[in-house]
Amino acid sequence: MLSNTTALLGKELRTEFRSRELLTTTVVFILVIVVLFSFTFDPTSAESRRFAGSLLWLAFLFAASLMLQPCFLREQNNDTLSALRLSVADPFAIFVAKLAANTLFLLLTEVLMLPVFSILFNVPVFPVFGQLVVVLFLGSLGVSIAGTALSAISAQARMRELLLPLLLLPLLTPVLVASTYVTIGLLDRAPYMEWKGIGFLATFDVVFLTALWLFGEYLLEE
Repeated sequence: MLSNTTALLGKELRTEFRSRELLTTTVVFILVIVVLFSFTFDPTSAESRRFAGSLLWLAFLFAASLMLQPCFLREQNNDTLSALRLSVADPFAIFVAKLAANTLFLLLTEVLMLPVFSILFNVPVFPVFGQLVVVLFLGSLGVSIAGTALSAISAQARMRELLLPLLLLPLLTPVLVASTYVTIGLLDRAPYMEWKGIGFLATFDVVFLTALWLFGEYLLEE
């Protein structure tokens, strides 16, 4: 499965970096959202620091919805998904490759936006950059696991553009709450790490990844 996953991940990365269409669109989209949010709060006030973490993850949620939508849609052309299923020994390798690519793309987008976010909201992120990357990784992994599974479900539906956000938003509420909770602590004037939130994110990732491993084959069949 590891060799199949590596080959499929390489395909996903080459497909995206050749066009850079999805990354460019997502970065511009999230940049517009962060800039618009910055006009709502005074960057010198305490409220800006208090609400910055929530606004940051709200912007990441919008970006994830945009990025995860075409995850399996591109495999509909020429019935590529059927060819992928025939070419791998374990169908779970398809999900692992796609969620790994989605996690990398989300994490790259988030890391690129952190300096812009820090300037617009006057919130220093570099002293806690390492801890923030850990939170971003765990949160992005949770978003990617749930989003990849739901993208496989919604790809076959007629109203796929509407179905994915409707399914994704309720499922990701615990991840967003925990990620926001930890991020607010890191952006405080006296930064601290909320280890309970980190533990919850890690547990969420493990549980949903296990569920995807158990039921992923049936999602591809449906």
